[in-house]
Amino acid sequence: MSAPMLPRSSGILLHPTSLPGPFGIGDLGPTAYRWVETLAAMKQSWWQVLPLGPTGAGDSPYQSFSAFAGSINLLSPELLRDDGLVSADLWAGESLPDDHVDYARVTPFKSKLLRAAWGAFRGGRAPALATDFERYRAAEASWLNDYALFVAVRDALGGRSLVEWPADVLRRDPVALAALEKQLADEVLMHKFGQFLFDRQWGALKAFAAARGVKLVGDAPIFVALDSSDVWANPDQFLLDPDRMPKVVAGVPPDYFSEDGQHWGNPIYDWPRMEQTGFAWWCARVRRQLKQVDLIRLDHFRGFCQAWHIPAKEKTARIGEWIDGPGIKLFERLRTALGGLPLIAEDLGLITPDVVALRDALALPGMRVVQFALEGPHSLHWPHNYVPNSACYTGTHDNDTVNGWHTTLTDRDRNYLTLTLGKGSGDPAWDVIRAAWASVASVAVAPLQDVLSLGSEARMNRPGIATGNWRWRFRADQFRPDAIPRLEELTRLFNRIPVTKSTS
Repeated sequence: MSAPMLPRSSGILLHPTSLPGPFGIGDLGPTAYRWVETLAAMKQSWWQVLPLGPTGAGDSPYQSFSAFAGSINLLSPELLRDDGLVSADLWAGESLPDDHVDYARVTPFKSKLLRAAWGAFRGGRAPALATDFERYRAAEASWLNDYALFVAVRDALGGRSLVEWPADVLRRDPVALAALEKQLADEVLMHKFGQFLFDRQWGALKAFAAARGVKLVGDAPIFVALDSSDVWANPDQFLLDPDRMPKVVAGVPPDYFSEDGQHWGNPIYDWPRMEQTGFAWWCARVRRQLKQVDLIRLDHFRGFCQAWHIPAKEKTARIGEWIDGPGIKLFERLRTALGGLPLIAEDLGLITPDVVALRDALALPGMRVVQFALEGPHSLHWPHNYVPNSACYTGTHDNDTVNGWHTTLTDRDRNYLTLTLGKGSGDPAWDVIRAAWASVASVAVAPLQDVLSLGSEARMNRPGIATGNWRWRFRADQFRPDAIPRLEELTRLFNRIPVTKSTS
């Protein structure tokens, strides 16, 4: 059974951390609601975000402490104040930057915020939340119990990564875990409360967006971090040695982004073992994420056919081998468990015929990125070669902004781009947006950086570089009001406003 094609529509890619505001990082408070209203005013159907989990190594949302949990850094102090859980006095002395995310300062502040909210709740404040919290703990126990204990233990060990934990705790010795659960009982409850608050704030924002015709696109990294509750709680689901160290790690061989390849360091799944369980962990993961978003961009789709297995001792991704993944069996199980496959396949990079065959057998839209099109007129990334069942992008979180990219082009490539897209407007970002919106791809997406015509200073991530990423934020004074009618006009012109069915 093939999936229905997404309606002709468009959207903007912007991670919540990039929203403006006074608390050092974008959050789920009033500014996020104004952003949703802006999307609706621009007639956009989609708000695409990056993974929402708590960030680990390098502050990357693709290296999270959990594939199920939400990031406490996104909690809105203002909404917690409105709940009666904190006072504005808590941040009266804070002075956090408004033009980038300084995680070294933001994370302690948000931890202080959660601790204050938990202390107030435990002391009897906001009693109306008590029943909902109890229900939440019961409903989400399958992942929440392990995650909360993982974070509490990690904090108690001074932030040591999982592989540095005492052997009995790493191996989940029942006696050791029972002792820790007793010793850290209040901390564990606090972290459960933090997840409750995150889901409460995100759920309210999602409902607000839905009421205005804006749906959410999430992002599911194929692999999880080694330093995660997922690996700690499910070691049998990964290719680990008897000491719980990875035998192999994930990445990709040398490519467009890096001559040494990308050495991600994530452990790789034991797919035969997962198949024996009916892919239960994956079903639970995707089901959980579909509570948060309407559509999921499935990262590194290529890895479900074959993944690049790098020996754990290697420092780069140059040495490795392609090993078969689960293929269609995983997705058939997901379709049965979930009733459908609301997924976009991130089919970028070295794509072999088996990847295309899997994507098409599942009728999933693939991705097209205009910045990858310069190899020649045959490139599938040129808008003239798109197919309807695809999602096209001016760029992704891994690309430079269009205007930044444009400055790096040779005269030959710049002229070729002009010949292909037509006479330019003087603003390359909007020329590429226009080409994407005009294409036959069912969904067209632009990062906000391109809508605002920003340069390389606004780039979100540089693959292969471990530090300095994921920090970009836009200030309120950077938002160009003329972008609203301009994008609305293009969206109308190229028929990207889905027709709403009448309920009468």
